[in-house]
Amino acid sequence: MIELKSAEEIDQMAVTGQFVGELLAELSEVAAVGVNLMDLEHHARRRIAQRGAESCYWDYAPSFGRGPFRNVLCLSVNDAVLHGLPHDYLLRDGDLLSIDMAVSIEGWVADSALSLIVGTPAPADLKLIEATEVALDAGIAAAQPGGRLGDISAAIGQVAHSYGYRVNGEFGGHGIGRTMHEAPHVANNARARRGLKLHPGLTIAIEPWFCASTDKIKFDEDGWTIRSADGSRTAHSEHSIAITATGPQILTHRPSRGATSTDPTSRPTTTS
Repeated sequence: MIELKSAEEIDQMAVTGQFVGELLAELSEVAAVGVNLMDLEHHARRRIAQRGAESCYWDYAPSFGRGPFRNVLCLSVNDAVLHGLPHDYLLRDGDLLSIDMAVSIEGWVADSALSLIVGTPAPADLKLIEATEVALDAGIAAAQPGGRLGDISAAIGQVAHSYGYRVNGEFGGHGIGRTMHEAPHVANNARARRGLKLHPGLTIAIEPWFCASTDKIKFDEDGWTIRSADGSRTAHSEHSIAITATGPQILTHRPSRGATSTDPTSRPTTTS
């Protein structure tokens, strides 16, 4: 069942989204060569507790995974792209780190992710991250009232292919609102003008993720961490959005470097 949210409910989701965006921006500043992944995890735990928010990851137990997830962040490094378990690992120069988080504030959820280079960037890694960001922008731009869900998916897939990347169809975006994962599934590749009609009040998380040289994935023994099957680098970008009568509204916009507040209605800035 798909629940369309009222304008007031979307405003409440935007409050959560602002916090998520600000915390992701903080974490991207903290991540540096020599920083332990667990330092990022504990930083996020403190900030979530201070805000009176609740992590949607803690105790999450889907059909995959080995036991309930007992962290508030997914931290995926290099060839890991989704659901990476925070662990005792010191970030190294040139690491490609993806940070994903979802929290609930007063019953309303927001979910977002970004990828970044720690230390010295490799051009190929910058291109990969840029592709996910451009695909995210394209998917958001396609989320117009009266359109179709396939328009979003097709826009993402077209960007991936234009950069020379293939798209895995096993994991993608999703509905969001009162819980982290709601209907509908938002694929990262599909045919335009097909699928669910997009009505004002629909709230979804759009999350393109690509591997540098494959569309196949594998799971670590922990049952959570998803990696590229060939060991190539990966990247992931995500925003929660609402479809309104006038177009898409980004709920998890991140502040610019050094900023302290966000406008949840504004477009994200794509970096490269």
